[in-house]
Parts: sequence; structure tokens; C-alpha cells
Amino acid sequence: MQVTELEIAGAWVFEPQVFPDARGLFAAPFQSAAFRAALGFDLTVAQTNHSVSARGVIRGVHFADTPPGQAKYVYCPRGALLDVIVDVRVGSPTFGQHLAVELDASSCRAVYLAEGLGHAFVALTDDTVMSYLCSTPYNPAGEHGISPLDPELGLPWPSDVEPLLSEKDSTAPGLAQAAADGMLPSWEACTGWYATLRG
Repeated sequence: MQVTELEIAGAWVFEPQVFPDARGLFAAPFQSAAFRAALGFDLTVAQTNHSVSARGVIRGVHFADTPPGQAKYVYCPRGALLDVIVDVRVGSPTFGQHLAVELDASSCRAVYLAEGLGHAFVALTDDTVMSYLCSTPYNPAGEHGISPLDPELGLPWPSDVEPLLSEKDSTAPGLAQAAADGMLPSWEACTGWYATLRG
């Protein structure tokens, strides 16, 4: 398992070895030993999510109140998608910045996002499947979103894909409005929570 820490604190890429043969392929997208060696704690899995999206569907940018927040370990078992991580933690050195990682069924590459980070993706093919390992159960009262089309964020959605959003995502506020409304997690609260996880 190759593990890479990304430029936004709390975001990591995990790339397993893939074993193809005449039957197909085998890979282990999540490996607890590799996760613990990289991050210093075990991933608690309280819920798994599964979404299927047509080409052009954008889901996000979603985040949860932190603490406890909701960390996510995500991979794409079918199709291909562009996964986008947005730093929405007020006070973070990389606040408002984003990273994009392509996930697909042939590489079995995965991304880990710590609590407090914003998450979005766009499906690049029809019937794209996203699998999520989540550290906490879904909590509607603590779940929030910002617009994935916010021009201030300038997220790197492909120009040849017509975006399709849910009503909730299409009416979500921009980053500046969310900050003004006090919706966003703070860097201080998030880093305190990360320290708690590491004991």
C-alpha cells in the first residue's frame, strides 16, 4: 500500500497494489495496518455509504460539525470520478483551498478526509459507484454543505461534463456566506479533535 499525505492537512491518498489476471483483478482498498502506520490511530467505521451516479452528477461540498465530525475513507469500485477535498476549517493555513484526486475502479485508489474537511466529487462515467467508510453515523442536524459551483472556490469540474446537482447542493451557500453565518468548523476545534484521536 502506497500512502501519500496531501498538501491540505488531514487529507491522504492510499493506493493499494492491484493484482489483475484473466478473471479480472483483486485489490484491498482499505488496510488497517497501513492506515494506522500513516495516521497514528485506527479508523473507526460507524457507517458505510454507497452511491451510484450518472456522468456529470456532482455530490457535495459536504462537511459535518466538528467535533465529532465525520471522517471519510472513500474509493470508487465502479466507473471513475474526480474527488475534491476542500478546506473549510476557519483559521486553517489552507482555508478555502482544494485538492482533486481521480479515483477509479482499475487503480482502487482511495482518499481519506479528516473531520472538518469538505468533500465533493463528480462522476466521470455513467453508473459510477462511490463507497464511503464513515467514522460516525449520518447526523442530519450536524450535516452542512457549501455550493460546489461557488466561483470563489473555483473547483476543477471538467468543462466537458454538464453538472447535475441535487436541490440541496444547488441552493447551498457559498464559502464566504457559510463563514459569515457561522456554519464552518474551526481549525482549532478540528486540530483539538485530531489530537484526541491520537491519544
